[in-house]
Amino acid sequence: MRRVSEAIIVFTTLPDHEQALGLAEALVQRKLAACVNIGAPSTSVYAWHGKIEHGAEVLLQVKTRRDRYAAVQAAIVDLHPYELPEVIAVPITDGLPEYLAWIDQCTNDS
Repeated sequence: MRRVSEAIIVFTTLPDHEQALGLAEALVQRKLAACVNIGAPSTSVYAWHGKIEHGAEVLLQVKTRRDRYAAVQAAIVDLHPYELPEVIAVPITDGLPEYLAWIDQCTNDS
């Protein structure tokens, strides 16, 4: 079994539920994610090209492994409609061992 510290959550946002669902399905089908949670629409406030912008976005939480991060990032960038998509990862420092093993199993590309 992989160590707990090798599991990560990758965050990204998309402009609507339909695009979020498409990206989530692509990541799971490619075995880049065990699960992708799609959140409710929210409003983002951000600086872009010297202006303060507001926009509706949907947050995705991608459960994967650290060693799959580069492939996850490449897929998100390739499939994402934004010029500069949010793609950040945080480690899972603890969790139910069976759940973490499931992440490992689902993201095994061999």
